[in-house]
Amino acid sequence: MAYPPRLAHLATRSVVVAKLTPTYSRAHHIDEEEASQRLSSALQGRLWSSLLEEAWLAMRGKSKRLDDEALVEKVATTLRDRPMRPGRVAELTPGWSAFLVLADLEAGTASDSARRVMESPEGRERGRAGLAEVGGFLAAELTRGR
Repeated sequence: MAYPPRLAHLATRSVVVAKLTPTYSRAHHIDEEEASQRLSSALQGRLWSSLLEEAWLAMRGKSKRLDDEALVEKVATTLRDRPMRPGRVAELTPGWSAFLVLADLEAGTASDSARRVMESPEGRERGRAGLAEVGGFLAAELTRGR
């Protein structure tokens, strides 16, 4: 695990789902309840921990003056009053699109052709880049505010 255990206690699956649901909903043209269900399903496996790792890397890269404990405390402060506050809707980029396909694969809603594309070397690279981009978005959502 490349992030502090306390981060996972603060940025629970349900918190991460709340931050990503508005973008997922808009990208798939579905209501937020269905988007939330799909994301919850997608984040049951390794995708959640991979996303937290990327978010942690982004937080540490963005905030060089804070040590790890202070950075986790900043997340705690941000999430204290409204941990389930929906995230902003992100602009869809190729990285976000790749992440959305990864989420759909994990949720079992993607097609076989999407799976084959993401299993190719280029697909794996785009998936890694998408995970890093969405991790950066999540880092911003978890540290915005106070």
